[in-house]
Amino acid sequence: MAIYDYTVTDRKGNEVSLESFKGKVLLIVNTATGCGFTPQYEGLEKLYQQYHDKGLEILDFPCDQFGHQAPGDDDEIHQFCQAKYKTSFDNFKKIEVNGTNEIPLFTFLKAQKGFAGFTGDKAEFMNAHVAKIDPDFKNNADIKWNFTKFLVDRSGTVVERFESTVEPQDIAKKIEACL
Repeated sequence: MAIYDYTVTDRKGNEVSLESFKGKVLLIVNTATGCGFTPQYEGLEKLYQQYHDKGLEILDFPCDQFGHQAPGDDDEIHQFCQAKYKTSFDNFKKIEVNGTNEIPLFTFLKAQKGFAGFTGDKAEFMNAHVAKIDPDFKNNADIKWNFTKFLVDRSGTVVERFESTVEPQDIAKKIEACL
């Protein structure tokens, strides 16, 4: 299967075929509104403003699987993002990214790009934190925390996976290369 074979649900409950994004560069992110990484919404919005006219789409999937840090329903999450971070990209329906109820899109993304480790200033903290939840976390492709980002090029190839510790501005050059 290819990424364009998947269908997801928008926050209003409508089915959206990823084929509608064919030819675009995608940044697919699992997010949360009450996480230490939530300020990354600001960086995501900056990327969106900078590159949307050149073909970037940000697909924001709220997820409550990590410390229940995405409380509220889909509309409340959307209102929070618009009010606090002035996001102009839309949120999809809240989902699960790991386990029995994970959506097929994230099963596909994880199969394309597995976990390659945390980097940056918060890497040591995240290694310790995630190890308490899953001692074997380094050896599986599961999403480890909120704000894991997958970059998909215009042909639908999953180019790279960026963990929560990677700030949005740090992937701008990778996005530019795909545009």
